[in-house]
Amino acid sequence: MRDNDPHLQDRLNQVVEKITSADFLAGEGLGNEVGFWIFDYPAEYELQVREYLSFLEGVLERQHSDVCFRHIHLLRVLRDYLHKRGILEKAIAIQADKGDRALLNALRGPLHMDRFAPFFIREELSADPDIVLVSGVGSVWPLIRAHSLLNALHSRLGHKPLVLFYPGRFDGQSLTLFNRIKSDHYYRAFALVP
Repeated sequence: MRDNDPHLQDRLNQVVEKITSADFLAGEGLGNEVGFWIFDYPAEYELQVREYLSFLEGVLERQHSDVCFRHIHLLRVLRDYLHKRGILEKAIAIQADKGDRALLNALRGPLHMDRFAPFFIREELSADPDIVLVSGVGSVWPLIRAHSLLNALHSRLGHKPLVLFYPGRFDGQSLTLFNRIKSDHYYRAFALVP
């Protein structure tokens, strides 16, 4: 386990002020762009970011109770989705018996974003939060890809601010998961704290 990264902590310390500002909540300064934000970080500091997210939830509840937020961990959503479709146990058995590649092939259809994104919206955002915080990207890869999910959510979320905590690098043009796995170009988001 790595010690906390002071530079990362400095960036994390700026998140509360940024996401609770009136400009951020209103989507000011974005033009016609969707309010999707990415907070990228080195994957080896995943535990530091998880700790921070727990802290962030407490700060928002105590000090910014007027801001309705929803923190969504993608692994939990994936589990709930597969369970509600009645295929969770089967998926676990496929992975155990035949491996990751067979599981990926078996879930390609059920996890298509035309199916998963509406579930995500319906089940996770029914309370219509002011801010959506998403984590767990590394936990669901390669079953769910961050750029595919964000693309599917664009037309469904409107201008609601969404912050994706991303274990890798976002250069403003593309995402690189774990600083190793380059995804398709994704340029419709902004860096939350450069």
